Amino acid sequence: MSKEETRHEPPKGRGPMAVGEKAKDFKGSIRRLFKEVGKFKGIMLVAIILSIISAILMIYAPNKLTELTDEITKGLFPNSQVDFSTLNRITLFLVTLYVTSALAGYIQSLIMATASNKFAMRLRKQISDKINKLPLSYFDKNRSGDTLSRVTNDVDTIAQGMNQSLAGLVSNVVMLFGTLIMMFVTNVLLALTAVGASIIGFIGVSLILKKSQKHFKARQVELGKLNSHIEEAYSGLNVVKLYNAKDDSKKEFDKLNKRVKEENFKSQFLSGIMMPLMNFIGNFGYVAVCIVGALLTMNGSITFGVIVAFMSYVRMFTNPLSQIAQSFTSLQSSAAASERVFEFLDEKEMEDESNITTEIKESKGHIEFDNVEFTYDGNDKPTITGFSAVAKKGQKVAIVGPTGAGKTTIVNLLMKFYNINGGDIKIDGKSIFDIKRDNVHRLFTMVLQDTWLFEGTIKENIIYNRKGITDEEVVDVCKKIGLDYFIRTLPNGYDSMLSDNETLSIGQKQLLTIARAMLDKTPFLILDEATSNVDTRTEELVQKAMDKLSKDKTSFIIAHRLSTIKNADLILVMNKGNIIEQGNHGELMNQKGFYYDLYNSQFEL
Repeated sequence: MSKEETRHEPPKGRGPMAVGEKAKDFKGSIRRLFKEVGKFKGIMLVAIILSIISAILMIYAPNKLTELTDEITKGLFPNSQVDFSTLNRITLFLVTLYVTSALAGYIQSLIMATASNKFAMRLRKQISDKINKLPLSYFDKNRSGDTLSRVTNDVDTIAQGMNQSLAGLVSNVVMLFGTLIMMFVTNVLLALTAVGASIIGFIGVSLILKKSQKHFKARQVELGKLNSHIEEAYSGLNVVKLYNAKDDSKKEFDKLNKRVKEENFKSQFLSGIMMPLMNFIGNFGYVAVCIVGALLTMNGSITFGVIVAFMSYVRMFTNPLSQIAQSFTSLQSSAAASERVFEFLDEKEMEDESNITTEIKESKGHIEFDNVEFTYDGNDKPTITGFSAVAKKGQKVAIVGPTGAGKTTIVNLLMKFYNINGGDIKIDGKSIFDIKRDNVHRLFTMVLQDTWLFEGTIKENIIYNRKGITDEEVVDVCKKIGLDYFIRTLPNGYDSMLSDNETLSIGQKQLLTIARAMLDKTPFLILDEATSNVDTRTEELVQKAMDKLSKDKTSFIIAHRLSTIKNADLILVMNKGNIIEQGNHGELMNQKGFYYDLYNSQFEL
């Protein structure tokens, strides 16, 4: 094979973007999550330091509480009296410790709330950027509701878990080990008593964590499926009602809702056991310390103040265990949610085009399809085979054929929505592989059969993403397609707001998208069934407007109503992914072939 023949091979897939490997388990998800959170390490470090300070102050307080108790108990014995100056000094010191600890904890919570919200905002931005980099093939294979669930529910779960877990986990670990040290420093036997009672809690927590993690992950997956069903059911509510499918839709909703409930119950039930378990361990520790402490006091080994201090230490020792267990519950939810978010962020992107330098600023309006081959992912048979055609400047090229012939696929390949598997498409003699995707999009105006309007004024919808468009230009295009009268009947005319509550017909929505397209000054025009939802009279107005719009432009028109493309310069008749006939309307009718039969079939009674 010659060099010229192999020059424009389709680019190979680059694989996932360099943001790390896909999270596959709890530990992997947590590591990935901590890595991402590490980008906020400055503000997080401040929060962690404050939480450590708060914990240390709380740990030190019972030591002074021992002194306070012993000083008070002096008044209970004869020939002894309370030193109120010492009592006041210790009390003031204790109040200062507790207030400072509480203040440090409050500031830490405020910082963590700020950091978690910023992290959630950053994740949403990453997802938004990722969506713009994903090929259409991803959206062909994945439900939009599931993607929406990752943007909303999963990100919120991560942020909530981060807010509740990270700094609190560090604080509780410091509290746990700090309390442990202070207990052994104060009295070894009482410390062993408290620790022995708590070992059961550690074993229980570890077993519960292992069991509950799979249910947290399943809950997020089932929630995504439920959101997908809701999104589909509400977006197609008219169809559901028309076909009396309300009961079937409700049954499917109930089934998915039940799965979410079951997985949520299992995860929450197992994780919910941890707090009662830790409370039991804490109470058991109190009883054990009281019994052993009483015996030691009776023997004169310790004072009553040591028992009081140890009661505080037992609470401070078991409470961090409970909080750590709670933190791990939040981390489990976050790990399950982050696995889904990172899985999305790791999806294969469109090919990198940073090495492409060719740019078409002023096109000559010439396009050539050279033996184009294309197969959708997962399909065994090719959709397009050996497609070759030439569109010259200013020509109207109509693409017709039965449903599934590959008409829209050809347009998607031309727009670089998909990469061709073989052959080439040349714009002004330059291979489409040598032109950036954004550059290709700037060369085309496209009007689709599916309408898309956003919440805003009619004028904003028509001008969409363009600069320097005057009100006169907007009114002019609306007059050309017969939309001006309808707009002026609205309360605020061109400044009327469009929202889900507006009852615009499908035809009116399509006319608005056509008006939007008519403001573009591009060398190429694509009309994919652009007039399929308008009445015959309006279609006639639109056709005249399109004739003006397509002047000096190379136009590609996909149409099922063959009467609308009779004046096309070139008609490409497609079937089974290839061109079987081509020519103008008169030539194809004279051939009395596939086009002839297709055209006449539309007028048969």
